[in-house]
Amino acid sequence: MSTARDTSHLTDISKMKTEPDGSFKRKASTFRDFIEKGGKFEPEKGRYHLYVSYACPWATRALIVRKIKGLEEFIDVSVVSPRMGAQGWPFANADAFPGADVDPLHNAEHVKDLYMRAQPDYEGRYDKKTSTIVNNESSELIRMFNTAFNDQLPADKAAIDLYPEPFRKEIDEVNEWMLDTLNHGVYKTGFATTQEAYEAAVVPLFESLDRLEMMLTGRDYLLGDKLTEADVRLFVTIVRFDPVYFGHFKCNMRTIRGGYPAIHLWLRKLYWNNTAFSETCHFDHIKTHYHWSHPNINPSRIIPIGPVPNILPL
Repeated sequence: MSTARDTSHLTDISKMKTEPDGSFKRKASTFRDFIEKGGKFEPEKGRYHLYVSYACPWATRALIVRKIKGLEEFIDVSVVSPRMGAQGWPFANADAFPGADVDPLHNAEHVKDLYMRAQPDYEGRYDKKTSTIVNNESSELIRMFNTAFNDQLPADKAAIDLYPEPFRKEIDEVNEWMLDTLNHGVYKTGFATTQEAYEAAVVPLFESLDRLEMMLTGRDYLLGDKLTEADVRLFVTIVRFDPVYFGHFKCNMRTIRGGYPAIHLWLRKLYWNNTAFSETCHFDHIKTHYHWSHPNINPSRIIPIGPVPNILPL
């Protein structure tokens, strides 16, 4: 499938522009519909298809919650190659990277083809029934996965609540500062094009890690005594930190394994004790994507071997 107009300014990361001061600002997600009873997109088994990159922390949020909630038979998944080039994320028929899939719905070569199909003037998640994109904002996807299908799930899975009412205010507060300084912060640090913009991002990033270290000392979860979406949102950044962000994005004041014992223990407990975290984490895709897809940062496209191992045992 091909598109007539030039969309490389949307897909080619080498054409990404920073702000005049050298800082990086992420664009907001475009498709923001919801799956809900009585709405345009009803919660129906087999209706929706999730397109993901194993490399992408935002997409991995959705994969983790999908598995925690037992939605594997409700929402099927296609995985793209981690080598994001000038045309954006490719499917296996365009780049046969191990673990990548062919698009089973439209035989698209790149994810951009799906966006152009849904919205030709486009400057997630896909509904097979209406052949359109429902939502490509991961923070909203995980909220949908948390509740939308509960009345169709076994009781034990329906009972899992990653956004429990007593902790919602705290979850929202933590999510807000963590998103700005850490989840986005690694990108603001890595994509900065001036020294001033880099330092303005990296210092708050490590201040937030220091804050999280205190919050997790002596605890298994960020808030309360159960897993919440705040843990999921933190995990996808922390598991990539030592293998990618420390070196590639110059987030190198401290490693997680060497500088943050409480965060490091929390990370390993989630990874080794919960398959929703370990089975959705593919370090070959993660390391290849960042080091191959950002020629402005790594023009040689050499993929580092380390750290060894990617994650330490408990």
